[in-house]
Amino acid sequence: MKISPKTMGIVYCLLGILFTYVAIQSADGTIWNFLTILLAFFATLDFGVGIRMLIIHFKLKNQNKKK
Repeated sequence: MKISPKTMGIVYCLLGILFTYVAIQSADGTIWNFLTILLAFFATLDFGVGIRMLIIHFKLKNQNKKK
């Protein structure tokens, strides 16, 4: 069973939200600590992959409509 790009996009966006939340909670007095920056980096990557997966989903959907 294949997992659709739409499902993977949603999962990655949810992971991005989770990493963002944890990064905000880990920022005690300043955001310039290693853990906060690392979590924000992972959140950025997850949002990027999630958006790319959703774009792929809509492109595939449009290609199937044209056929």
